[in-house]
Amino acid sequence: MALTTAEILNIAKLARLHVEESELADYQQDLSAILGFVEQMEQVDVTGVEPMAHPQDMVQSLREDVVTEGDQRERFQSIAPATANGLYLVPKVIE
Repeated sequence: MALTTAEILNIAKLARLHVEESELADYQQDLSAILGFVEQMEQVDVTGVEPMAHPQDMVQSLREDVVTEGDQRERFQSIAPATANGLYLVPKVIE
């Protein structure tokens, strides 16, 4: 798919990018190549191919869910400017 100069300028405007006149031809060529590759990929027959979350068949190694630090709520609330019923009180920011 070949993009026109007007389309490149419109894409740049939508993306809030400034494109120099000297760069237009390069952007036009590069973006057209990318879209051409996408068109090529759309033609691949994927019938029977199951979608996958990751290209490698791996399992995320997870650590044990173990408490590594004790409860310090009282300590932290003792230095807070204002607390009530175990909660931090903050100024109202939305009216």
